[in-house]
Amino acid sequence: MSAWLHIVGVSEAGVAALPPEARHLIENASNVIGVKRRLAGWQAQIQTLIEWDGKLDEMVQRIVSFRGEPTVLLASGDPNWFGIGATLARQLGADEFEIYPAPSSFQLAAARLHWPLQNIATLSLHGRSVAALQPHILPGNRILALTSDRTTLGEVAEILKARDYAESELTVLENLGGADERVTRFKASEAGAQDIGDFYVLAIDCVAGADAALLPPVPGLPDDAFVSDGQLTKRDVRAATLAKLAPFPGALLWDVGAGCGSVGIEWMRASRDSRAIAFERNAERVEMIEANRQALGVPGLDIRTGEALDSIADAPPPDAIFLGGDVGNRALFEACWRALKPGGRLVANAVTLDGERALIDRQASFGGDLTRLNISVLDRIGTERVFRPRMAVTQWAVRKEEA
Repeated sequence: MSAWLHIVGVSEAGVAALPPEARHLIENASNVIGVKRRLAGWQAQIQTLIEWDGKLDEMVQRIVSFRGEPTVLLASGDPNWFGIGATLARQLGADEFEIYPAPSSFQLAAARLHWPLQNIATLSLHGRSVAALQPHILPGNRILALTSDRTTLGEVAEILKARDYAESELTVLENLGGADERVTRFKASEAGAQDIGDFYVLAIDCVAGADAALLPPVPGLPDDAFVSDGQLTKRDVRAATLAKLAPFPGALLWDVGAGCGSVGIEWMRASRDSRAIAFERNAERVEMIEANRQALGVPGLDIRTGEALDSIADAPPPDAIFLGGDVGNRALFEACWRALKPGGRLVANAVTLDGERALIDRQASFGGDLTRLNISVLDRIGTERVFRPRMAVTQWAVRKEEA
C-alpha cells in the first residue's frame, strides 16, 4: 500500500511557512486534520476539515477510518518526538504514512539557550505526572520538558525545592518560533512570582544544594530513599539483584511480593521505557509503593493488590521476574515460570532455611546460578567499632531457555 496519510509538522510560524511540498500535500488532500488555528484559511480549498478535539483514542480511530483516502494530519514540530507519530505507528503499517518534521520545540529551545542537545534530558510532562521529573534531578543535569499549562511550572518548582534544588535555573520559553515568543529566566525559588502563559517549554539547569540527596538511576538507592516498614530488599542486595535482572529498554518486570516496591522502582529508573508490575497483598505496603513511585519518579509503575497467584493470572508475560517474598511457594514459582517469556530472567532471594532449600532444589532442576550474599555493616560494641553481619541472602538467578 502506498502512503495515504501524511503527518506534517508545523512550527509556530504556521502553515503559511511550510515548504511547497507540504503545502501541495495539504491542497490535494481529501481530509485535513489539525487544531483550529492550523486549519484557519483552508476552508475553501479542502474537501473535509476536521478539528482535533483532544480525545486521542477517538481521533486516532477516526484517522484510521480514512485509510486509502489522501489525508494530512497537521502536527506540532517533530511528530516523532513525544508526538502523534509514535502513536499512529502502532496502528498503521510503515508503508501507509509518511512524516514531514518541522524543527521541534526542543531543538528551538536548545538553540535559544545554546545548550548542546545531545547532552540534555528531554521529557514530556504534558498530560502526565510531573513526578516523572524525579529521576532526572541530578547535579549539573540539564532538562527540557514539554508542559501541560502554567501550573506545570509551580509543580516542578515544588519538587525542586523539596529535593534541595531551589537554586536551579529555570527558563520558560513561550511560543517558540512565533511572533510572540518570550524567554524568561529565574531560580526555582522564584517560580511563584512569575506571570507566564500556557504554551511553553520548561528548561531546568539543576543546581544541588548542600543537603541534596544524590539519587542516580544506577540501582542501589539508599534504603532511606524509600518509605518502608523494614520489609525491603536492602541496598547492596538490591543492586546485586538488579544486575542479575538486567533491565533493558521497554522490558517488563514482575516484582512478586513487592514490599515497598524498591526493586520494581529501581528497574524502571534504570532503563528507558522499562515497565514493572508490583504485586503486593498487604494494603499498608501498597500505600508505601504508591508513595515511593511518586517520590522516585516512576508514576507508571503498575500496582496490583491481592494474593499473588490470583493477581498474576491476567498480567502480561514478563521479560524478568523478581521473587522477593514467599519464595518457597511451589505453586507461585511454577505459575511465574510458565508466564516468563523464553529468554527471560528470574531472580529469587531467600533468607530462611525453607526458602533456601527451595532455591537449591530449583537450581538442581532448572540450572542457573546460586550465590550467597553476606553483607556486614559498621557498628559499635561499647567504644569499639565492629562489622555486624546482616542476615545472609541466598540468591538464585536463572534464564529460561528459548522454546
